[in-house]
Amino acid sequence: MNETRASSPKADPFSAAQAVAAGTDFAELQVGPLGLFWNEYRPEDGACRIWHWQDAKARRLTPDGFSVRSRVYEYGGGSFCLSHDGVLFVNEADQQLYHQSLNDEQPVALTSGDCRYGDLGFADGQVLAVEEQANQHRLVSIGLADHQRHLLAEGADFYASPTVSPDGRRLAWIEWSRPHQPWTATRLMLAERTAQGWGEPRCVAGNDGEESIQQPRFDASSRLYCLTDRGGYWQPWMESPQGLQALPSAQADHAPAPWQLGGRTWLPLDEHTYLASWTDAGFGRLGLCHSDDADEDFTGTYTRFRSLALDERFIYAVAASPTSPSAVISIERHNHAVAVLAGGVAPLPLEQISPPRTLRYPSASGDAHGFFYPAMNAPAKPPLVVFIHGGPTSACYPLFDPRIQYWTQRGFAVADLNYRGSSGYGRAYRQALHLNWGVVDVEDACAVVAYLDGQGLIDGRRAFIRGGSAGGYTTLCALAFHDVFRAGASLYGVSDPVALGRATHKFEGDYLDWLIGDPQQDAERYRARTPLLHADRIRVPVIFFQGELDAVVVPQQTRDMVSALQANGVTVEAHYYPDERHGFRKAANQAHALEHEWLFYRRVMDSPT
Repeated sequence: MNETRASSPKADPFSAAQAVAAGTDFAELQVGPLGLFWNEYRPEDGACRIWHWQDAKARRLTPDGFSVRSRVYEYGGGSFCLSHDGVLFVNEADQQLYHQSLNDEQPVALTSGDCRYGDLGFADGQVLAVEEQANQHRLVSIGLADHQRHLLAEGADFYASPTVSPDGRRLAWIEWSRPHQPWTATRLMLAERTAQGWGEPRCVAGNDGEESIQQPRFDASSRLYCLTDRGGYWQPWMESPQGLQALPSAQADHAPAPWQLGGRTWLPLDEHTYLASWTDAGFGRLGLCHSDDADEDFTGTYTRFRSLALDERFIYAVAASPTSPSAVISIERHNHAVAVLAGGVAPLPLEQISPPRTLRYPSASGDAHGFFYPAMNAPAKPPLVVFIHGGPTSACYPLFDPRIQYWTQRGFAVADLNYRGSSGYGRAYRQALHLNWGVVDVEDACAVVAYLDGQGLIDGRRAFIRGGSAGGYTTLCALAFHDVFRAGASLYGVSDPVALGRATHKFEGDYLDWLIGDPQQDAERYRARTPLLHADRIRVPVIFFQGELDAVVVPQQTRDMVSALQANGVTVEAHYYPDERHGFRKAANQAHALEHEWLFYRRVMDSPT
């Protein structure tokens, strides 16, 4: 790492190491006859391990030397599933499939070679998976007993969500083709089993390229369901003789943008009932929805729900709230009693936690959204840090985030933005970013400073902006094209979109065409929105953090921007992490980045303007 070391004050209210240590997270709940299972990420070593809950006890299944994480499409997801006697998983180091019986400590490899696997499922003794080999993607099945590989589908650019009906006669999946992304246009495909194997697939929905479909599901009667945004939001639909038919549901997104595989935010039980989570003004809700009776609300005090699972007695979820970090919870279906099975312990007392307030504020031609976290023990008009999420078609949520609390503990207010283009507010809001990246997101980032300053909530002269990946691009654009912020931080951020398009991976290879335009036909638009070409317009200090193994935003993006700013005499600090990819996973690196960003802003505030 190239760094300028500085020491922290002796009285540290909530250290960077404590904030990072509180970042334990959970994913991919699975429930079956053998019990409940989940994948748990712990920041101290950056590893992901499967845990098994049975008889009111949790035990770790994954042995030392293994980490359960897929890197298909770089963002991974769907890294394990249940078999009849244990679990099947993707090992992070070699990206191969392994089987681990509950009676065996040592997993057994099912595959070898240069393929990656993700979005796992299990049916009829076969592991279903998305297979990635270089730039080719397929759906395959691999026999648990004989390890034989069978091709299920190929020809599309991308695949997701392979699932077999309970009667074993129907196979459904999602596919999409370039230049589309999974949140712009996908197809729902279905194949029927024949005596010779799977028959010719047919497209159930999405042929017109005007809808995004995700999370296909079968109910106990092998009826097909999915989430589609053809009605303006990702909502539940069911197959019928006339085609897809909408189920009664809230006018809200029932899923986030599917950046990762294996999402599970809804589960159909039958044609009249489904379990789902959805967003209401950015806040998550959870309910059993009935088409012929009153819905049951299981939201309670939580504000986000992921990885839903259920059995006859309990609903399970990965949940979080403004005062509780990520936790595995169970909810009694008959009396709504909640039990925390893992996680959920905040590292701060309740009175020291800054709660989120809903933000809806005017920006250019429309409103933007987000959450405001007041500074703790600070002057009436504290400095502000604007958080820009990555994606850019992603979202932030109103929950306990130890990174945000790290800032509020130090007297900074935080605005965590869902700028126009974020998911969670419907297709039209998400599509607002089309050809407008570097414009509407930047407008929203700048407008929130004026709005909060006008409300008397912050000191608009001491505003900072930070973001990772696409959020880093928004940060650099805001610094180059607007005079709003005192300084900024780019974490593995985009500085040159054209160079990014040449170097990035297949999954996002055409995303820039949708976000900005064709690099040749719209070359002038690219030049106007490339921070690297306008580095001379940045006059405020900037700090950079970059993983050397990053295959999404390659390190040269950061190096070029740092060099350009240094050549212009701008105060620059850069830190490079040789063992990190896109997004930092190791605790020491995360804590180092968080602390040095704060120290950087503090020096900026102490220096004369």
